[in-house]
Amino acid sequence: MSFNWFKSIMPRGLYGRAALILVLPIVMIQIVVSIAFIQRHFERVTAQMTRNVVLEISFLAERADAAGDVEAARSELGRLAEALAMTVDLPASADAPAEDARVFYDLSGRVVIRTLRTMVSRVVAVNVSDLRTVGIVMVTRHGPMAIRFERSRVAATNPHQLLVLLLATGLLMTLIAFIFLRNQLRPIRRLARAAEAFGKGRTVPYRPSGAIEVRSAGNAFLDMRARIERQIEQRTLLLSGVSHDLRTPLTRLKLGLSMLGDDPEVAAMSRDVDDMQRLLDAFLAFVRGDAVEEEAQVMDPLPLVTAVIEDGRRAGQDVVLCSVTGAGVAPLRAGSVRRALENLIGNAVRYGSRAEVSLSILDRAIRITVEDDGPGIARERREEALRPFTRLDTARNQDRGTGVGLGLAITADIARGHGGTLRLGESERLGGLKAELVLAR
Repeated sequence: MSFNWFKSIMPRGLYGRAALILVLPIVMIQIVVSIAFIQRHFERVTAQMTRNVVLEISFLAERADAAGDVEAARSELGRLAEALAMTVDLPASADAPAEDARVFYDLSGRVVIRTLRTMVSRVVAVNVSDLRTVGIVMVTRHGPMAIRFERSRVAATNPHQLLVLLLATGLLMTLIAFIFLRNQLRPIRRLARAAEAFGKGRTVPYRPSGAIEVRSAGNAFLDMRARIERQIEQRTLLLSGVSHDLRTPLTRLKLGLSMLGDDPEVAAMSRDVDDMQRLLDAFLAFVRGDAVEEEAQVMDPLPLVTAVIEDGRRAGQDVVLCSVTGAGVAPLRAGSVRRALENLIGNAVRYGSRAEVSLSILDRAIRITVEDDGPGIARERREEALRPFTRLDTARNQDRGTGVGLGLAITADIARGHGGTLRLGESERLGGLKAELVLAR
């Protein structure tokens, strides 16, 4: 469970993950250096500097004890304190600290207090709350003695400079590494955009660049794209020739049969020829759907959907546009989308009595839904229904249709050519088939 939570907060983009790979080691190095080196180093330096001061304050305490009276001690301490750059009050004033005091974030102050307490037994209180001075109260024969001196004598005054230097250097190196990394990732992003566009049926200019591995992947993508385009072109040319070669003998057969009279066997043969003609036309239409014959243009899908519905109504089909949500434009091949929508509407009114169309323009996709009140398609056979030349005898009433099982296959290919998909389901509103044509934006 915790691992899934960790995965959920990790960046998903290539830039984010690469930046994390760069920044995380630098931050960890900064932390380790700060803890293992800076803290220990400045603690040792502070303890050493404090031990040097211990000798001086111990000497002052001994001289105070050796004096005959308070006045003699004050005179002696005044002369010595001036030479040692300290301030001595004997006896200590009323505002002298009565207990240890420091700021909670003053780590070196803790070392100063601990060192003074350990090495000088007569120390009563140490005040380092003022980061610029140190105040000490000691016990003498003539009463409490207060000593003040500069904080710089027991602790380094600029430990933050090393931290600032580390932070500045880390930020600079991170920036340089990020710029370098961005230049390395840019060819990968360009390759991803070219592959994504080709998956949506669009061909964008692409030239391999970047590291050797990225160039190799880019060249492999260009070879793959060229092979796919060449295969589609060759198949289109081949079937154009098939169309020309087969239509001629079919025409001769029709003419020959028309001259044989009205014999029942001749009528049956004529129906067979018509079936062959219809099968040939459907097959060629299916193959033409694979070929990229039309350039995608940025357009509003609503007028296109409305025009197809109006054409269907003029042809006597009971079809309505029941809902439209969202707005925007998308790169579409108008002819292909029109053909796919006509296939879906034609199937809906062929196997049902009416069709309802819905249009949803989303952020990353366009969804066109066609629902009917026909018998629908069983869940376990919906994937089979998208295969070419598949006619589901038990799922749809074939007596009402004259197709050869290519309508849904052509529509699915058009959807894939736009980077989308065709989904089949059950209409909750009408009870028949629900076909969703999803196109990428």
